Amino acid sequence: MIPLFPGVWKHNKLLVTRNLVPGYRSLSEKLLTIGKQEYRVWDPNKSKPAAAIKKGLKTFPVAPGKTMLYLGIASGSTASYFSDIFGLDGTIYGVEVSERSIRDLTRLAEKRLNIVPILANAKKPQEYGWIEPVDLLFQDVATDDQAEIMIKNAEKFLAPGGTAMMVIKARSINVVKKPREVYAQEKKKLQRVFTIVEEVVLDPYEKDHLFLVLRLD
Repeated sequence: MIPLFPGVWKHNKLLVTRNLVPGYRSLSEKLLTIGKQEYRVWDPNKSKPAAAIKKGLKTFPVAPGKTMLYLGIASGSTASYFSDIFGLDGTIYGVEVSERSIRDLTRLAEKRLNIVPILANAKKPQEYGWIEPVDLLFQDVATDDQAEIMIKNAEKFLAPGGTAMMVIKARSINVVKKPREVYAQEKKKLQRVFTIVEEVVLDPYEKDHLFLVLRLD
């Protein structure tokens, strides 16, 4: 296996993480036993951070022991891979507005003890204002005010020197403009408070999506 980032390896052509909960998997997951360890295959067709890594991402701040605020965590599919990487010394605060998704996430969190489900609206950070300052902020919300949501949450929760990642969904913001025009527009908003560390277009894994790594200025 080839190490790519802390907790992420390349095995043949596959991305894998070491399973935090050996023997436990979702219905669509593939498990591999390598040596005496169990690993999970991280599918870039189903997870945007995995797609970014496959597309050559060089800056991936997710690491063991970190704390993260995840906006738009849904049922926790991608978060489960972050959970593998963080280990039990790390914590993922997962904000999701859908009650159905939160039910699925809660079941996942019963197995993955480093995930904290939060039923709330990412546009209203006051609803979860009790969260401690975090090392990382990840945003994957399909809305036309993605940049504003990111800025608002970063200013409230991201610790000094913290890092943020987000996926700009061009078609959720404007269905008329060309994706590159939407990307430029949103990056300009974000650069008021962030330095853009790296950007990766996710096509063909995710059409009209841009993955950004940001540092809070």
